[in-house]
Amino acid sequence: MNRQDGMRYAPQGKPNPVCEAGQFVFAAMALEHGHIYGMCNGLVEAGGTLKWVYDPDPAKVEAFVNTYPSVRPARSEAEILEDSEVKLVAAAAVPSERCALGLRAMDHGKDYFTDKTPFTTLEQLDSARQKVKRTGQKYMVYYSERLHVESAVYAGQLIEEGAIGRVIQVMGTGPHRLNAPSRPGWFFDREKYGGILCDIGSHQVEQFLHFAGCRDARVLHSKVANYANKRYPELEDFGDATLVGDNGATNYFRVDWFTPDGLGTWGDGRTIILGTEGYIELRKYIDIARSNTTDHVYMANHEGEYYIQTAGKVGFPFFGQLILDCLERTERAMTQQHAFKAAECALIAQAQAVRVE
Repeated sequence: MNRQDGMRYAPQGKPNPVCEAGQFVFAAMALEHGHIYGMCNGLVEAGGTLKWVYDPDPAKVEAFVNTYPSVRPARSEAEILEDSEVKLVAAAAVPSERCALGLRAMDHGKDYFTDKTPFTTLEQLDSARQKVKRTGQKYMVYYSERLHVESAVYAGQLIEEGAIGRVIQVMGTGPHRLNAPSRPGWFFDREKYGGILCDIGSHQVEQFLHFAGCRDARVLHSKVANYANKRYPELEDFGDATLVGDNGATNYFRVDWFTPDGLGTWGDGRTIILGTEGYIELRKYIDIARSNTTDHVYMANHEGEYYIQTAGKVGFPFFGQLILDCLERTERAMTQQHAFKAAECALIAQAQAVRVE
């Protein structure tokens, strides 16, 4: 990732404020991944007021201020955490450091919104669960491949309306372009990024739990490998897993770093959702060799065959719901149980993965 090119990770929607200006003040910290721009875009479009930014790297702060000119650079993390006006801290730290930052934010009475993966160990997850219980603060996660993708949002709406009946299987693919020279050092450090299933696999687990309506799931089998990047011995460039939900729905997903240079985007992410009365296929970021546009939804059910191009038509309701959740202490956007369960299943898949040599 080119860390100065964060905006390419930042979907933009139509402003749809759910609160008055200044009613929901938040801050950005730990600018290690470009997803911080998407997180902040979503909150600002929903009416949030971005007051502060902090990172120890002045270059990251300068790039961020160039994007959000009204934001104030903080002199330290403490300056943000001690500001009683700030209701939420949004952060995209090095993955292994995300939990510790969240615990500090919650100790200061702030809700916390972190990039995925939210944890790199089950011990971190346990500490966050205890902190949430003790403080009553929120530990929310930016599972962007569902929350900030209009085709995925629309698929969720179709499922809620019963368009394909009961969901019985979800299959997901999450290929990414490696672009190794632009990646920071921690990206290749297993202890810091957590492993491929823990990291980008968490998107896939979260989608399964949401689309299939599962509160829990078991990991049946998982694998990881480094097939083609031996110069980075701690990198995993391939991973897959099979899960079964507490309601009987099943899941298979594959994640990898093998997007070819000839593809017109960073990854051909797809999801296929099978129901008892039909199925949905999402071609999220490209319709290969047909269209370079995003958010293609294909559906077939008992009534017919359908194609819907959803870009710019659906919006991103998660962010407004999250703001209202923080203001009113509700759980419209995502339950805390769901956010933690998706992370837990990804961590378990990572921990028990068979390493393919």
